[in-house]
Amino acid sequence: MSTVHTDIVTPAGKVFSGDVHMVIVRATSGEMGILPHHMPIVAPLDIAMVRLKYDDGEKVDFAAVHGGFIQVSPDHITILSEAAEMKEQIDIERAQKARSEAQQALSTLHESSEGYEEAMLKLKRSELRLKTATVDE
Repeated sequence: MSTVHTDIVTPAGKVFSGDVHMVIVRATSGEMGILPHHMPIVAPLDIAMVRLKYDDGEKVDFAAVHGGFIQVSPDHITILSEAAEMKEQIDIERAQKARSEAQQALSTLHESSEGYEEAMLKLKRSELRLKTATVDE
């Protein structure tokens, strides 16, 4: 099986760099599975988990990616995001605290209230971190 070099990059630096067999992301248009030699594309990403599958078919790495873009060429994939964390880097207690704070803020806000969208975004990001940190391989 062939591989494709993949980088996950944030303003703070590279979160992941390596050769994988398949990258699975959720673009704003839906889920995409990308294999080596894929046609070139650029797509906006949702706040969602990214799966990085290796040749052996058993090893999978997971990353929480908070939106951004994916750029694909036949031999390279780059995911650019404002924030991203690999599964093993996620602080579960911090994510649980952020989720509780967001839920509490949302309980006092209406959809039209100032701060509602920010609280919803914080909730979505914290839930993604928790889901990624606890996913079974």
